[in-house]
Amino acid sequence: MLTPRKQPRQQRSRETVAVILEAAAQLFQRHGYAGTTTNKIAERAGVSIGSLYQYFPNKDALLVALAEHYLTQSAEQVAQVFSRAAEHRPSLHDLLTDLVGCVADLHTDRPELHRLLFDQAPRTPGLVTRFRQAEQQIAGALAGELRRLRAGGPDPGLSALLAVQGIEAQLHGALLDQPDGRDTSGHVQAVIRLWHRALAAAP
Repeated sequence: MLTPRKQPRQQRSRETVAVILEAAAQLFQRHGYAGTTTNKIAERAGVSIGSLYQYFPNKDALLVALAEHYLTQSAEQVAQVFSRAAEHRPSLHDLLTDLVGCVADLHTDRPELHRLLFDQAPRTPGLVTRFRQAEQQIAGALAGELRRLRAGGPDPGLSALLAVQGIEAQLHGALLDQPDGRDTSGHVQAVIRLWHRALAAAP
């Protein structure tokens, strides 16, 4: 069973779930999947194991809930990039600097947890659907900016989607499994340069 047993409806229940998820995030980040148990999560959260099981039937359900929470937070932070773009109308380079920097920060804020969620969280149909929806929304926002900038080649919509997918994959691989002798800043700047060259072409 990979979904919560019940959804919290009252404020107190929502607060309990939030505390459980934060405790799980801290322990997964520190000890990994194998070293984390529901008993340890309940103890860390300051709740009984029975209270935890009211909402999450097992460790995998907690992973799925954390992945959904992370996805929601990530989409909100990336949306702020485009809110700033709508207000300040940046150049393509400045837009990509903000976007790539935001995605890089999401990868490096609790990197072990990010790796765990990506590698081991069960891919439920609901989670996959939400990920694709978020990806499409971000690509749509980027496509709008590319059209404003008269960039993105003959199909700004497709170029934006490829950029969103590419930036995520390139930063995930580079920042979470960084090659020897490389630094985070260098990787981020390389991704910005790569996509600036790719997207600078006029329609």
